[in-house]
Amino acid sequence: MNVLGKEDPFLKIGESNDRSQKGSSDLVYSLQDLNFEIQQGDAVGIIGRNGAGKSTLLKILSRVTTPTTGKINIKGRVASLLEVGTGFHPELTGRENIYLNGAILGMRKREIDRKFDEIVDFSGVERYIDTPVKRYSSGMYVRLAFAVAAHLESEILIVDEVLAVGDAEFQKKCLGKMGDISKGEGRTVLFVSHNISAIRLFCNSGIFLENGQMKLASSIEKVISNYSLIKKLDYKWEISNPFKSKKNIQITKVDLKLIGNQPLKKLIVEVEIKNNFSVSTPAFIAIYIASGESEPIMEAIPGYSNIFFSSDNLLQKKIITIDIIGLIPDTYKVSLWLGHDHYQELDYLKEITCFEITEYPVVNRTIDYPSHAGFIVPSSHLE
Repeated sequence: MNVLGKEDPFLKIGESNDRSQKGSSDLVYSLQDLNFEIQQGDAVGIIGRNGAGKSTLLKILSRVTTPTTGKINIKGRVASLLEVGTGFHPELTGRENIYLNGAILGMRKREIDRKFDEIVDFSGVERYIDTPVKRYSSGMYVRLAFAVAAHLESEILIVDEVLAVGDAEFQKKCLGKMGDISKGEGRTVLFVSHNISAIRLFCNSGIFLENGQMKLASSIEKVISNYSLIKKLDYKWEISNPFKSKKNIQITKVDLKLIGNQPLKKLIVEVEIKNNFSVSTPAFIAIYIASGESEPIMEAIPGYSNIFFSSDNLLQKKIITIDIIGLIPDTYKVSLWLGHDHYQELDYLKEITCFEITEYPVVNRTIDYPSHAGFIVPSSHLE
């Protein structure tokens, strides 16, 4: 038996597709032991680290790649959007590629004619619709490719992480369209993305891949929770021997604790600060909170000029309480900055620890945040 040019590879011992370790054999399965069933109308999010096998799975489901072993049963026509450029002929114009893709899906010309104006309007590339797509930018390519895949009459839509190429407005537009496809039209959607917020918002079930194997197939919240466990930072952080540091003043320990219920949760941050000598200028702490994708969310400065350093107080503990009203479920990263007025930095710990929100805030509740420099500035105080 020949598999990918190798003679009887099943006589050799295979190994898992762990990209972080050196392999010992010359046979590695990109995917192995996958067994799942997707119902009509499901919106399925496929998540996992880079190299887990997500794109390979979509290529197999799209019939771009044939599986070495096993079988896949698909009922219905499949429209897929994989890497940028898949399915488009670079020498043909945007108009010609729309008709070509429709013909590949088995649609008649009059059916494509009926959808044509809607596709062009959604893509936003009307001015260049008669230009060969090889002259398109990557963003224009993705816009037209998604519009074609989403509007032509297929029962199954498969979308890889290509939406990262588009701008924020177009990504929002695409997610809305995929929601309409799944919930309104009853079509099945498979969606690969590293944007956990988009996966949570759009999908009702999920598949978690790790090293080419399926770790879990369940509801999207359960899948995201399991995925977050492997990438989550420790809740506590501490320098093993702070007094050997070369910094004069630095943060040596951070400990987080959540109290209260949504939407009135509080974050308790316990911070230890070590100083090697006395300084006359007081300092303050600023705490920055970002989403799991490192998008800035909050900035808390619990009072200015509130930390003093003296020779008889080499190690001191500060407790900061921050209101984190109304955050949606996600893992949030915490950064700490220590410095003097006029932003003279003493120490900065970027995304050193994190906390997780698991329940949604109360709906239909208006929350007024004071805003500053694009951040939410929650009320906070220091003890």
